Amino acid sequence: MIIVLYFLLLGFLFIGAVVFIILKQININTAAMVAVVAFGIVTQGVLLNYFGMPFFLGSLGMILSIADLALWLAFLVSIGITISKGEFKELHYVNPINRFGIGTWVAGTSICGIMFFRQFGAGAEAQALAILNAGLWIIYIWISIRGFKELGAAPFGRQAHGVLLLTTVSTQSLVLLFNTVFKEVPFFLNAALIFTGLLFYFISAWFILKRYAVRGWNLAKDWNNTNCIFHGALSISGLAMFKSGIAAGSIAMWFWLVVFLVFMVVEAIEIIRLVLRIRMYGLKEGIFTYDVTQWSRIFNLAMFFTFTFFIESPLQAIILNTGIWVILLLLVIEIYLSADSLRRKHVPIPAGFRKESSI
Repeated sequence: MIIVLYFLLLGFLFIGAVVFIILKQININTAAMVAVVAFGIVTQGVLLNYFGMPFFLGSLGMILSIADLALWLAFLVSIGITISKGEFKELHYVNPINRFGIGTWVAGTSICGIMFFRQFGAGAEAQALAILNAGLWIIYIWISIRGFKELGAAPFGRQAHGVLLLTTVSTQSLVLLFNTVFKEVPFFLNAALIFTGLLFYFISAWFILKRYAVRGWNLAKDWNNTNCIFHGALSISGLAMFKSGIAAGSIAMWFWLVVFLVFMVVEAIEIIRLVLRIRMYGLKEGIFTYDVTQWSRIFNLAMFFTFTFFIESPLQAIILNTGIWVILLLLVIEIYLSADSLRRKHVPIPAGFRKESSI
């Protein structure tokens, strides 16, 4: 009986979200699915691991999972609407940098597939979703390769930022999905996907660092929120290696140490940027104005938390006991900013996601 009520709640939230999107005439940003990914990682990776299965199987844990699934389904409907209106190419494909945001569709589907499997016992259904998601990933990677070629030969390359690293995130999310819903995943498949994800990491990092290797940019204005994916993409890579059995013991520990060092460098930059933005724009405009890319910060912190949970280190307890509250605080703030922005129907599109003509 309780499972029926959960499905009814899922249907109610899904329909409500779709009606809201239609009535508000909201065009979902290409990378908006990052909210689904972030919320899913917080639910599956942070809350489940920290508070344990009893909490997660309780009503609150299930409601959070259902809310994320409903949001994912509503976003898929929104994408379908753009296709039916003939607006898909203009909104999601024209800008080569914006295309990389489609990686959130793959990662969002991966986390939702894991939820379907764990919370609703959807074995065959979750496996079918994993196969469909693999097809979406192949299309996305093809699009991304074309995008990398265009970035190397066009002014768009000077706008490169962390969204490129979604090539890595989407690839490693597929590894996590496969190793959750299938009993056995061939070693060569896990290894090939993980290697591919790391290869895209270095390619993306080269484009991003090339942009910031020149003079004339300002940390407060030109450093993108998505750049924190530098450590998030490594965290999900490490988790994929650990969960698939590719890496364990000292290898996993050394990889975690690399992730930790990248985390410290990137977050130090973020703190300096935070201070500069407050000085330049004030508290409200500097840090408390909604931007869809802010969800990427929650995803990255939650991903680092999740990876840390599985790797024993001298800092593990400190990171977990402190990180849980930092992540939850940021999540509450982001939900408030999102709700306030939607209430006012003011959903700004970051410069890196706009068409060339609107930059």
